[in-house]
Amino acid sequence: MIYFLSDAHLGSWAIERGYAQQKKLIDLLEEMSKDAVSIYMLGDMFDFWMEYFVHDKSKRQYHPFCQELRKLTKKGIHIHIFTGNHDLWTFGGLQQLTGAEIHYDSCTISRYGKTLFLAHGDGLLPRDWMTYYPSRVRKKIQHFMFLREVFRNPFLQFCFRCLPPRWGNRLGYSWAKKSRLKELANPCPYKGEHKEELVLFAKDQEKQNNHRDYYIFGHRHIELDLQLETGARVVILGDTFKQWTYAKLDHKGQLTMHTYEP
Repeated sequence: MIYFLSDAHLGSWAIERGYAQQKKLIDLLEEMSKDAVSIYMLGDMFDFWMEYFVHDKSKRQYHPFCQELRKLTKKGIHIHIFTGNHDLWTFGGLQQLTGAEIHYDSCTISRYGKTLFLAHGDGLLPRDWMTYYPSRVRKKIQHFMFLREVFRNPFLQFCFRCLPPRWGNRLGYSWAKKSRLKELANPCPYKGEHKEELVLFAKDQEKQNNHRDYYIFGHRHIELDLQLETGARVVILGDTFKQWTYAKLDHKGQLTMHTYEP
């Protein structure tokens, strides 16, 4: 079996009982490990992750989770972690801690006779995205894309890594907390097939003859399994802090959605 999950936002200052959430996530991974060949984590597993030039004692809070991933890799299970828009600032440290393979961009894989496009989902838009939205929405998207470029700028990343972890973490976790509280207060539901950015992106890929059987994303914190006219399926995984949803691909190439209820 191949498993897909995303968006745990471990360490979030807006999620109560964070240790219990981490324990539940570890239990889920243990359950998956019974028949897993690979486990793909499609971004934002941490609410904020930055690797500084000096030792960051706060990373101890993630020790149980990282140790679990290390244990699974030693068992021969392939662990893949995609960076999201909250935890893209890893420069080799996370890989050393977990033994996982880190993906900084989207990728296409072939498994069990199926082709899968995997990505966190932030910043993915159709080529003509501006024609789909009114001015107000376009400005929000442009603002997000600008911040995305700032966060990915190598020079600015270098500067942030120079900060004392205490200062950098206070800024990073505070910013992430505001985002989480805003989402919890005003959740953004599924926008519909003709407005949901990731669905439009998948449709655009299909128009360009870049056919995949499955497009699998995180990021949006909604659960979606939509089949397009081309036969491709767009899957948005939900999250692993509130909905506890994930996907599973069996040896016949069938993808199914599940909810973890221990």
